[in-house]
Amino acid sequence: MVETETKSDTNKKPTMENNEKYVTQTQQQHEHDDDDPKINYRGWKAMPFIIGNETFEKLGAIGTLANLLVYLTTVFNLKNITATNMINIFNGSTNFATLIGAFFSDTYFGRYKTLGFCTTTSFLGLLVIQLTAAFKNLHPPECGNESSTCKGPTAGQMAFLLCGFGLLLIGAAGVRPCNLAFGADQFNPNTESGKKGVNSFFNWYFFTFTFAQMVSLTLIVYVQSNVSWALGLGIPAALMLLSVVVFFVGTKIYVKVQPNGSPITSIVQVLVVAIKKRRLKKLPQKEYPMLSLFNYVPPKSLNSRLPYTHQFRALDKAAIMTPQDKINPDGSAAEPWKLCSMQQVEEVKCLMRVLPIWFSAILYYLVIVQQHTILVFQALQSDRRVGHTNFKIPAASYYVFLMLCMTLWLPIYDRILVPLMRRVTGKEAGITLLQRMGIGIFLAILSMIVSAFVEGHRRSLALSSPIGMQPRKGAISSMSALVLIPQLALAGLSESFTAVGQVEFYYKQFPENMRSIGQSLFYCGMAGSSYLSTLLISIVHKTTAKSATGNWLPEDLNKGRLDYFYFMIAALEVMNLGYFLMCSRWYKYKGNNDSYSNNSSIELNGITKTSETSINDPPATNCQWPIWPWFYEQLRSTECSSNLILPCHNRIVIVQCFSCSPGTAYSKIQLVQQQ
Repeated sequence: MVETETKSDTNKKPTMENNEKYVTQTQQQHEHDDDDPKINYRGWKAMPFIIGNETFEKLGAIGTLANLLVYLTTVFNLKNITATNMINIFNGSTNFATLIGAFFSDTYFGRYKTLGFCTTTSFLGLLVIQLTAAFKNLHPPECGNESSTCKGPTAGQMAFLLCGFGLLLIGAAGVRPCNLAFGADQFNPNTESGKKGVNSFFNWYFFTFTFAQMVSLTLIVYVQSNVSWALGLGIPAALMLLSVVVFFVGTKIYVKVQPNGSPITSIVQVLVVAIKKRRLKKLPQKEYPMLSLFNYVPPKSLNSRLPYTHQFRALDKAAIMTPQDKINPDGSAAEPWKLCSMQQVEEVKCLMRVLPIWFSAILYYLVIVQQHTILVFQALQSDRRVGHTNFKIPAASYYVFLMLCMTLWLPIYDRILVPLMRRVTGKEAGITLLQRMGIGIFLAILSMIVSAFVEGHRRSLALSSPIGMQPRKGAISSMSALVLIPQLALAGLSESFTAVGQVEFYYKQFPENMRSIGQSLFYCGMAGSSYLSTLLISIVHKTTAKSATGNWLPEDLNKGRLDYFYFMIAALEVMNLGYFLMCSRWYKYKGNNDSYSNNSSIELNGITKTSETSINDPPATNCQWPIWPWFYEQLRSTECSSNLILPCHNRIVIVQCFSCSPGTAYSKIQLVQQQ
């Protein structure tokens, strides 16, 4: 053993016994660091509050929004086009606002504070809308049966209503991207019970969501339309208040993940630095890429370490160190716009891999949008009577059958099919998330094909044997509207596979600090699909109006060819399925990698050679730059009590301070390296 003194003397000489003791202490310290921060996951104990909050919140929000179009046309006396445009703009804005809400949640407030504030804001928004119905001065006078014209809302009345819309917009911006991720935060992702709990939670989340939609589309809508708008809008407001109370009651139980800064800023940093360093050659380190790239993860970070992936390797250049790059005493980059960590690069890769799958989701939701909108017109021109009675099911309520199918199927899938498939495939969820989503797209194709054949049958009976006339529409077909249920059932099954799979996919394939943004992609996909559907309908309407077959989508469906439009959507979905399969074959699932730390402990057990050196005399370990510049920077700035563990090709280098004086570099260091 060779001993070299530097700036100050030391009376304590290192021995092999001291070295072994140091290694043990280093391992213990490293294990302790891995365990911090300690989190008390409560799992299903927190679910009554989270699922309760989610159920009441959805009952309140959907209970108001489901019939809001009718409210605007009957109470506020708005024209159909004006009211429809308002609803479309509002829905699109709330879906895209989730990106902003996710940004503030992940950057400044965290999911707990964001949910608490935005749920309260949603309650205030529903209360404002309820007040417009309860007080006559806040809405226009009612149109009488003999009135030739209806008086519209005043500027003040409209401003008060839009204030309620604005509060609902703020509430949705924070609630939608955070509620699901916050619930999943309550489970330990590193245990088998925690992983199974998350999988089950996703299914039960959608179960409560569909339950809320069913109640809202039936009972609450009935009260609004047939009893009183003031009472019908007051019920959702009261349910939203109950949601706020339930959420805050569970405050002491929740796991509250603190925000770790803006993931969007980190994404931009990686892209900018990769462009700046595009001319650099990537270091030839294929087996252990982390040894060639700047691999820094904050010690208190709750983010799982991401393993290196070989996709989008051009981004790796953002993590290549150059002589100009500087390192802080804690090991982080001094200039994050000039050097990014491998963890940051892999986070951007997660986003890049997900985007093609997300684009497929936009095309997928075309099917669901049609079942939610155009199907209403089909029902209006069908026989909506139940049996031989005079009771008619409201046209908008047929969407309940889609929700009912999802509600009945999800528990069966979660409790029966998943365990059976788990035994066959050995996979935790029975099948992979991409397989689940692919099955849903296939069912969506079947739903559109069935819709086309049903529409052809409805139109044929309407032309040959109508049973009446629908005002401003046309002849009512003798086909029972209940025949529409099969296409709705297929669409419901499709959503139970694809929609649930997408939400879980976005949650699991993003790192912890980007999960709210991941969930916001779900809503942005639906918003994009709504706008795409509007574009397709406009194009088809204008294009087919001059064709030999006539307008496919006229005001009177009996004079059009809606079945052709459905076949066109089915063809688009077939192409979408092919595109999705290609993306799935290419996609690499995100994994966790703690091997960097675990391997360090394992390799330390094999230490067979020790040596000592000074700062100015690096050992002959063949450890070339960029390891050593970073190493020297650490020695110049790290506190004396700190220990450094450095990976160096096939060695583990441990740096220990034996003696130093304040304000100076190490007086003596010991390097322990594996042969």
